[in-house]
Amino acid sequence: MRVSSTRIVIVGGGLAGLYAAYLLEQRGITDYVLFEARPALGGRIQSLTPQGRGPAQARLTTDRFDVGPTWFWPAFQPELDQLVGALGLERFMQYETGDMMLERSPNEQPMRTFGYSNSSASVRLVGGMAALVEALHRGLNAERTVVGQTVHAVSVEDGYVDVVSHDATGAVSTVRSEQVLIAVPPRLAHEKISFSPPLPAPLARKWQHTATWMAPHAKYVAVYDTPFWREAGLSGEARSACGPLGEIHDASMPGGSAALFGFFAVPAAVRRGVSEEALIGHCRAQFARLFGPQAANPKAEFIKDWAFDDLTATATDQEAAGGHASPPPATVPEGDWRGRLVGVGSEWSPQFPGYVAGAIEAARLGVQAFLAHRPPSL
Repeated sequence: MRVSSTRIVIVGGGLAGLYAAYLLEQRGITDYVLFEARPALGGRIQSLTPQGRGPAQARLTTDRFDVGPTWFWPAFQPELDQLVGALGLERFMQYETGDMMLERSPNEQPMRTFGYSNSSASVRLVGGMAALVEALHRGLNAERTVVGQTVHAVSVEDGYVDVVSHDATGAVSTVRSEQVLIAVPPRLAHEKISFSPPLPAPLARKWQHTATWMAPHAKYVAVYDTPFWREAGLSGEARSACGPLGEIHDASMPGGSAALFGFFAVPAAVRRGVSEEALIGHCRAQFARLFGPQAANPKAEFIKDWAFDDLTATATDQEAAGGHASPPPATVPEGDWRGRLVGVGSEWSPQFPGYVAGAIEAARLGVQAFLAHRPPSL
């Protein structure tokens, strides 16, 4: 078993973990290691090309579509907006011009009605939300981020924190550190990571009961050469009580392909029993009902079901409705873990738990807590 040492270990290479590393480096702290269990960074942020490729294969294209979080709201989330600007990322407003479609009943034809615009503009990034992940990663020491490495145990030993992980081959490594930043959802950390000594029972229960945003959800994306619905005066937005998609939006990328995407209204327990091929067939049929026969023939399409991604969802998440939870405590106030463990994932955000902006806020607050509280024995 390989053993090494560092000052800080960051568990999770989603937006929160990467931003925590970014903030540390801005403060001159480079003695850290970030572990991500997936083969690529980003966590719940994933943007795919029309060929279904993720960031690792498609860094040179902006023609990508989000199967994870899609929007942010600059008027309400200035910290995230400032970061997007500082990184030089290009943004654009969600397309909302035109009428929207409604499906009220399987026995009624879809209804065309006036569309509406969000009172605070929904904004997207050119190249998808993964552009933010990639921009942060470019500012980091690449040798400090390790993908395909799953943390499964964290323990206090001799006044330090030992972080035990394994790679895809099962090879086990241990890193001895002073402090650990947990950048995965609280519920996932509680279920997947063994803590020794155990976390205080009240804290562990709160982590366990904190719902993971997006974990019960699934998205369908259909990609086209042109946004033909706009020519018909439609915004691409729809609401449906028939399904399988309950909420639909225009997902077109400026300078790239046109697209529509929808959130499944069918619960995870039902989706589990339906093949992806059948789900895609139902989605195509729904798009054709709403936007015309041309919508039944996308040039590319894909489904991302987060409920069955075991690096996002637990069995409890699959049964949940998927709302935003109140943030649990991010630190341990007493005992062996005091000053050694900080939660920095999005669900720990006081203002925006689960959102992209929440990952930025929680990471900033977590790094501030880390800098303010050194472990008792160090």
